[in-house]
Amino acid sequence: MAAVSANRLELLQIADAVAREKTIDRGIVIAAMEDAIAKAARARYGSETDIHAEIHPKTGQLQLTRHMLVVENVENAANQISLTDAQRANPGAQIGDTIADTLPPLEYGRIAAQSAKQVIVQKVREAERDRQYQEFKDRIGDIVNGVVKRVEYGSVIVDLGRGEAIVRRDEMLPREVFRNGDRIRAYIFDVRRETRGPQIFLSRTHPQFMAKLFAQEVPEIYDGIVEIKAVARDPGSRAKIGVVSRDSSVDPVGACVGMRGSRVQAVVNELQGEKIDIIPWSPDIATFVVNALAPAEVSKVVIDEDRERIEVVVPDTNNQLSLAIGRRGQNVRLASQLTGWDIDILTESEESERRQADFENSTRVFMEALNVDEVVGQLLASEGFTSVEELALVDVRELASIEGFDEDTANELQSRAREYLEQLEAELEAKRKELGVDDDMKNVPGVTLKMMVKFGENDIKSVEDLAGCATDDLVGWTERKDGTGEPVKHAGVLDANEMSRADAEALIMQARVKAGWITEEELAKEAEQDEEQDSSSGAAA
Repeated sequence: MAAVSANRLELLQIADAVAREKTIDRGIVIAAMEDAIAKAARARYGSETDIHAEIHPKTGQLQLTRHMLVVENVENAANQISLTDAQRANPGAQIGDTIADTLPPLEYGRIAAQSAKQVIVQKVREAERDRQYQEFKDRIGDIVNGVVKRVEYGSVIVDLGRGEAIVRRDEMLPREVFRNGDRIRAYIFDVRRETRGPQIFLSRTHPQFMAKLFAQEVPEIYDGIVEIKAVARDPGSRAKIGVVSRDSSVDPVGACVGMRGSRVQAVVNELQGEKIDIIPWSPDIATFVVNALAPAEVSKVVIDEDRERIEVVVPDTNNQLSLAIGRRGQNVRLASQLTGWDIDILTESEESERRQADFENSTRVFMEALNVDEVVGQLLASEGFTSVEELALVDVRELASIEGFDEDTANELQSRAREYLEQLEAELEAKRKELGVDDDMKNVPGVTLKMMVKFGENDIKSVEDLAGCATDDLVGWTERKDGTGEPVKHAGVLDANEMSRADAEALIMQARVKAGWITEEELAKEAEQDEEQDSSSGAAA
């Protein structure tokens, strides 16, 4: 290595050249040289010797010093000195002080020079990695342009000029092929520090890649007049994007489409022909869902806010059901991703049949539970009552106001409803005990007797058993069949309509608190972090 035997000016010239080439601070390169020279000197004087090298940043003057600790009894002569010897050189020396002893310049052999070179290369590489991480960690969410450097096992390594990035195979569009030297545009979605240096992860399938492309093509989005509220993608095939305008005179859909479709076409071309539906966003979820299901017509929507589920009814004519669902369920799946709500689609005739079936079912439940005739059962069902629990809890005056009922009838019906529920509870309690479900399970907030019986039937018999469950165990899960892509539903312990995923998750966390796996404080902290994450991801979208 030239730096070891170089004169003063050459040391500084080498430091400047390396700093420029690697775009790192000159001081870091000089510090690396000092470490390297000190290491080479330690090979000459002994590895335990505490040797420091200092290169003057302006003159290039090299100074070698050996640091010795002043002690009463010397145990290691390589880095310790007695008080008597220290006071000969410096009369003011005290125990615990460090004495710096200047060493003469050294001639370095080939091995020492090679070792010093490795130290410098390593330090410079570390500095380069740190510079790269610091530069890119704040650019998450940006689009970058690069050149394909190489392709490894389907993943593409991209040269960004001041760093290397990777586009994994699953982050590329289907049927997309890149070769060395191709230009590539992608979205930075993660930057991580790893042992082999900072890893910059790029994506061409990320929903925000499309949002950023629109921001580049549509000045109104860049200026903040038009805002992208939500994006859903089936990469390489189809996408939906929800937009809203802050200025009533600007049409958000028209702004994104551009003159003769020029703006949207530029994005489509970049995404290999991915079809894009641009949808006007609305704060009213029913309106937004109807817009998101375009081009299908919608006759009616029924919203279940607690479970964030929406039922959409489409006309029987003109193949509207197929249009709404889309090929392999693509249209309804993207609409669901875009809105964040589960969407069920029915035709008018299916909805009518189901409504009739629900009416008949409710009538039968009331007839059996309350021991009343069909007319009374139908009256209650037609008034919108769906369960005996509802009937037991409603204000008696509401029951008495039903045509054909009086106060005595209402009181009698409510009395029978309560008796039935008490009897049902006693039966469930007996069943719980028979199944061997622990009494402690009652102390978990949100757990009902009916749930406890189902838990017992599925071998969940203690608070610890419930704490060890996953959300999927309770409410089931959906997976897609290989080849066909058709969704297959797997049932959970509880009925599909009994509990939402969020409630199931909350129930399991409460069981973990009761089991002593986590504390209330930790649970509250986790909930706070989730809220912050949701709000930040909402802002990003």
